[in-house]
Amino acid sequence: MATAVIMPKQGQSVETCIITKWFKSKGDKVTTGEILFSYETDKAAFDLESSSEGILLDIFYNEGDEVPVLFNVAVIGQSGEDISAFVGVQGEKMSAEANEAVGNTPVGKIKADEPDIAPEERTRISPKARKMAEEKGINYNSLRGTGPSGRVVAADIEKALSMARPGNKEVISTTAEFTEQPLSNIRKIIARTMHSSLQNSAQLTHHMSADVRRLLELRLVIKNKLLTDRKQQDITLNDMICWCVIRALEKFPEANSHFLEDRIKTFSKVHLGLAVDTPRGLMVPAVKNANEMDLPTLSRELKSAADSCKKGSISPELIQSTSASFTVSNLGNYGVEMFTPVINLPQVGILGVCTIINRPASLGNNVFGFVPYIGLSLTYDHRAIDGGPATLFLKEIKNQIENFQF
Repeated sequence: MATAVIMPKQGQSVETCIITKWFKSKGDKVTTGEILFSYETDKAAFDLESSSEGILLDIFYNEGDEVPVLFNVAVIGQSGEDISAFVGVQGEKMSAEANEAVGNTPVGKIKADEPDIAPEERTRISPKARKMAEEKGINYNSLRGTGPSGRVVAADIEKALSMARPGNKEVISTTAEFTEQPLSNIRKIIARTMHSSLQNSAQLTHHMSADVRRLLELRLVIKNKLLTDRKQQDITLNDMICWCVIRALEKFPEANSHFLEDRIKTFSKVHLGLAVDTPRGLMVPAVKNANEMDLPTLSRELKSAADSCKKGSISPELIQSTSASFTVSNLGNYGVEMFTPVINLPQVGILGVCTIINRPASLGNNVFGFVPYIGLSLTYDHRAIDGGPATLFLKEIKNQIENFQF
């Protein structure tokens, strides 16, 4: 019996995926576990393995196509089998009858259980039309598509261009006065998350600075060893600061928590989130059980998580806001002297790490000089933590930095 190949749903926020490469062609023999195609979401890249064996009887989407999750992508079966029921409407979605025939949950029923999505978030557009819209400055979210299942196609963009005239508010101006770009999926997610965080919590930020001479001395030792010792691991200042944050969280577990409206979940282990700037936008992967790692291991895990985010191969489960128990966001490399980081709810705190500034300070024996201080900005949810404990927690991070040990 023929089997449908369904585009998986990778996380609650993912609505569409883009097929990047097919490894099989129509008519090819397929065995269980073989990779059929690669695809990517707005956050990560994946390979889809075949769950059955037979002949790849038909393919409904090509490389570069954007496919709604839970839609039928292809059909695997035996040569000569009737696949008309799998094609459905315009070959895009398997009919409910075909789904039930192969033992899958009907697509329509799955969709019915999902939360309503704003129209602008479910606008479907072909890759050719998307490229044309971006080049011409057309806001395709406002267009009604004439393609299969309402998909915006190239003809719709051409029609919108032909309608462009002075005073027409439905079409974006194509003059050089300004440009307009539709939001990417990940930017929509970031926007919703940040807005929700600020609206649904009581956030305050405390600022403090720490003498960073000891860390800089250790960093210099490491850099010198890297020149002569191939086995020396490169441990950065950020790695050391994250190490200090973890030690402070062990002493102040109330900051290592999630606020869940009617209760507070306090973690016995530190699952450290690290804000990472990627070409696709901000991601915050979690390094699980970070408190159980020595400094070299922590350094490797932090680097691995950041690299996976930048490559788009991070596991969706690790970038959920519930995966981390506390987050560190470092803007020091950008020269930021002070900022107000936004909490990744339901976490109750986030530490912003700022740049290093030389300040006049006493060196003892009535001697004054310039001392390097690093800025620390702690944002906390006042619903979960009061100002006093939050200040003591921030001070403990400062103490860990100034008396660094590992």
